[in-house]
Amino acid sequence: MNFRHRRVPGTSTIPNVIFALLIVNGLVFVLQRMTHLPQIGIDRLTFWFGLWPVGPANSPFEVWQLLTYGFLHGNLPHIFFNMFALWMFGRDLENTMGTRRFLTYYLTCVVGAGIVQLIVAQIQGGLYPTVGASGGVFGILLAYGMAFPNRMVVLIFPPIPLRAKYFVILFGLFELYLGFSGRQPGVANFAHLGGMLFGFLLIRYWKQQSRTR
Repeated sequence: MNFRHRRVPGTSTIPNVIFALLIVNGLVFVLQRMTHLPQIGIDRLTFWFGLWPVGPANSPFEVWQLLTYGFLHGNLPHIFFNMFALWMFGRDLENTMGTRRFLTYYLTCVVGAGIVQLIVAQIQGGLYPTVGASGGVFGILLAYGMAFPNRMVVLIFPPIPLRAKYFVILFGLFELYLGFSGRQPGVANFAHLGGMLFGFLLIRYWKQQSRTR
C-alpha cells in the first residue's frame, strides 16, 4: 500500500504503541532471516508462530498463532509497506484514541483477521501458514476513515486525491474483488477484510458503551 498525507500539527510523529510495534516487527523479521530453513522453505518462527489452518492431526495450529502471526512477515516489501501504513495512519489514531485503546483495537483486528483467515482456509482446504500485520493495518485504515472521513489521502501511484472515507470504501471493495476472483494468489485478502470487520464491530461496541454511560 503506497500513500501519503500531511501530518497533523501538534501530534507525535511516532507515538508509543506505533514505535513499539515497529521495533518488535523489525526485530522479529531479522530473527526470521536468521532461522530460515531451506529444506521446508520457511523459517522456524513461521513454523511455530505463523497461522496454520486447523486441519489434519499433524497440523501445527496453536491458539497463540491467532496473535503471533501478525508479527511475522514473508519478505522485505511485505514488512516495509505494512509498517509504513501502520505509521502513516496509526499515529493520528493513537494520538486520538490513547495508548491503551489503540493497542486493544490493533490486536483485536489482528486476531479477528486471523479468525476469518482460518475459516477461509478451511473452506479452501489449504494447509499453508499466514503471516503479516495486514489484518491490523486494514483495521487501522478503517478506523482512520471513520475518525477522519474528510481528510484527503493521496495515492503515490496513481496520484489521485481522495477523501479518507471514499478511499477506505474503495479499498475494501477492491479487496473483496481480489478475494473472490483469486487474482492475487498468496495474499490473504479475506484476512484483510476480517481486520476491517472486527475493527468496525469494536468501534460500534465502544460507541454503544459510550451512549449507555
